Order: sequence, then structure tokens, then C-alpha cells
Amino acid sequence: MAKKRKEEIGKGLKAIFSSMDNDVADDKKAVVGKKLSSTVAKIPLTSIEVNPFQPRKDFDQESLDTLAESIETHGLIQPITVRKLDNKKYQLISGERRLRASKMAGLKEIPAYIRTANDQEMLEMALVENIHRDDLNAIEISITYQRLMDECDLTQEGLSKRIGKNRSTITNYLRLLKLPPEIQVGIKNKDLSMGHARALLGAPDLGLQLSLYKDIIANQLSVRRVEELIRQFQKADKKEAPAASKLSKDYRKVQDNLSSYLGTKVALKVGKKGNGQITINFANDEDLNRILDLLED
Repeated sequence: MAKKRKEEIGKGLKAIFSSMDNDVADDKKAVVGKKLSSTVAKIPLTSIEVNPFQPRKDFDQESLDTLAESIETHGLIQPITVRKLDNKKYQLISGERRLRASKMAGLKEIPAYIRTANDQEMLEMALVENIHRDDLNAIEISITYQRLMDECDLTQEGLSKRIGKNRSTITNYLRLLKLPPEIQVGIKNKDLSMGHARALLGAPDLGLQLSLYKDIIANQLSVRRVEELIRQFQKADKKEAPAASKLSKDYRKVQDNLSSYLGTKVALKVGKKGNGQITINFANDEDLNRILDLLED
């Protein structure tokens, strides 16, 4: 009995020491990880793979040329961030613009923070860093917010806390993604201001949004003027509400498809016997010719 008891104690001590060794190993890993993420290392450019989760796809060539000249003269001031892979390879977490410019400047090595991250953490870090850039357009910010919510399982409230932005700000950006693609391209190309875009969101239908967008571009309408036009259309829609309510779901779909294809407001009215009329809005002669070309095609 005494011998058995002694063996049990021995096993218990081994388990305790083994646990202590594991704790020490974990602490060492944590210290190493913290050290790697706070110190800068020089890494060969040939050892760095591009981040497949990079949320940004468009890089301005002129801006890259300017950065490359600066790096050639002064070196890279802000290190990139990478994670270590196997076989002395690294994967970019953030800083693709700096990486590209460094290659253009002819650098062989680049300063980098080395972090440990799984794919999910890597994506989140890349996205969070991306939205704090000064040169992002409103649509890029909107897409990044949506990706963070979708791919990192965040609510608007959770995203607000994660990135330090007001929830109302996040909501306003996300609403831009409800605008037609043509208008989103206009925002991305900075043909349309954030104020104009928010005003267009108040338009009652897609057709009116597109019609007003073309009017803004053609006639340089102010945000206040756009808001005024939308109020006028809303009042007119209220007067025509009884007729509009007669449109079935199928007819409304036809109306929306026509509006989307023609890029302007289209009103479909259908009588009790199946007869009716289609009204197509145009902003000016140029817009009319554009619509006619589409109809001829």
C-alpha cells in the first residue's frame, strides 16, 4: 500500500512539474511574440508574399512613384507588418503600398514588424489598418466596414468599439453601398461628394437617384438643390400614390429594370385592361441622346 501511495505521489509531482514546464513554455512564447511585434527586423523583399486578404486593390501610380523617390532618398520610415511563415518566408499583413514602392526604389531588404496571427486575425488587422488611411475614398471605407462586419462577425456597435468611430458614421458609410453601381463609381472617382451621395439616398427610387446623379454631374448642382428636387419628387409621388399602388410586383420589377438599364427615372403606368404608358426622364440633350442610343441597341 505504501509503495502504491508513493508511486501516486510521484505521478502527481511529475504532473505538477510538467504543467509548470508548459506554463513556462507558454510564457516564453508570449514574450517572444510580444517582442517580435514591437521590434523591427530587416527582411529580404524576396521573402515576403503579398497579403491575399488585402482589401485595397487600386494604387495610384503617381503616388507610388513619389513614395519610391522618397524611399530611395531617405529610406523607408514606416515599417511594414508581416507574419512569419515556414521556410523563412513572410506574409504581408499591412503596408502593400510601401512594399511596392520599396521594390521600385531598388531596396533588397525592408524594415518590418513581425507578428503572429491566424488568417482571421490577419484579415482583421489588414482591414482595421486600411480604414485609418487618409487617402481612401468613401466607397473603399464602406466596403471595408462591410467586410469587417461580414468576415469578422461584428455588429455595427461592435465595429464602432473596435475602430473607435461613432455608430452613426459607420451607418452613413454602409448606406452608400445601397446606391446603384454607377453612382458608387462616381463617388470612388470623386465626381460626387459624400454630401451629394447622402442626399441621393433620400430619393424614393433607383431611377430618380440615377437621373439626379447625371443632373449633378452635368449642371454642378449643390447638395441643397438636390435635396430640394428630391422633396419636390416626393410631394409629386404622394399625389400619384393611388395610381402607383396599382402596380403589381412584376410591373414594379419591370420599372426598376428599365430604370437601371437606362440610368434614369422610369415611371410605368398600367390601366385596368393592361394598356399603359412608360415615362422616361432625361436631364439634358446629351442625356437624351445617351438614352436613345441604348434604346436603339
